[in-house]
Amino acid sequence: MLRIAIAGAAGRMGKTLIEAIWQQPQTMQLTAASVLPDDSLLGRDVGFATVGSEIGVIASSDLAAVNQEFDVLIDFTTPECSLSSLTLCEDFSKAMVLGTTGFDAEQLQRINAVSGIPLMFAPNMSVGVNLCFNLLQRAAQVLGETVDIEITEAHHRFKKDAPSGTALKMGELIAEKLDRKLDDVAIYGREGLMGEREASTIGFSTIRAGDIVGEHTVTFAGLGERLEISHKASSRMTFAIGALRAAQWVVSQPPSVYSMMDMLGLPEI
Repeated sequence: MLRIAIAGAAGRMGKTLIEAIWQQPQTMQLTAASVLPDDSLLGRDVGFATVGSEIGVIASSDLAAVNQEFDVLIDFTTPECSLSSLTLCEDFSKAMVLGTTGFDAEQLQRINAVSGIPLMFAPNMSVGVNLCFNLLQRAAQVLGETVDIEITEAHHRFKKDAPSGTALKMGELIAEKLDRKLDDVAIYGREGLMGEREASTIGFSTIRAGDIVGEHTVTFAGLGERLEISHKASSRMTFAIGALRAAQWVVSQPPSVYSMMDMLGLPEI
């Protein structure tokens, strides 16, 4: 029985994760959950905010105090909170699944320098998206310099970072396959008289509207034909199920930083 802690239990993903764990009582159990110190859920059973009944887990603001009650921590919160969770896991030798996005370069260095624990770090926990990562590398490899590349992503109005971590990962994988650095070729907005498109650039378009869960499309456009690789998520449960699958896998791995592609046996091409 895998014992799981959820950071940010009052958030959209936190609630979805709790519901997903509740649906798999034979293999896993929610044993700890955290919320912010000023959250109305603090001190209450987290089941009331998710499955509508008590589940025996009281929301805390300090997972360190209950570190002996869980094997793996899943965190889909904010960059700052996630780094605190990472330190906690290192201090108490806990496995971690990290799905937060929006990290800056310094924060990413901190994550990649993690020591002593197995860490699953992925901008998107969807199995389908990670298969897309693999397909995008192959498309870039085959089409090479003959196409223009544009990445379009859409999310709900509440998402704070843009472009999404998934879109950026897509761009990074494509750029690497084309021997480019994404920082050098990424275009994040177009306005006014910009002149003709430079062939080496990778464009990003961002949509924030309504309750869109997550949609990503990469267009490889040549003269006479166009290839589009798309993924559309219709429910956050997709990400939750992927994260739980990652948690089950990562707890048995030696200390290192892993990706969903590692878990799925889809190494970068």
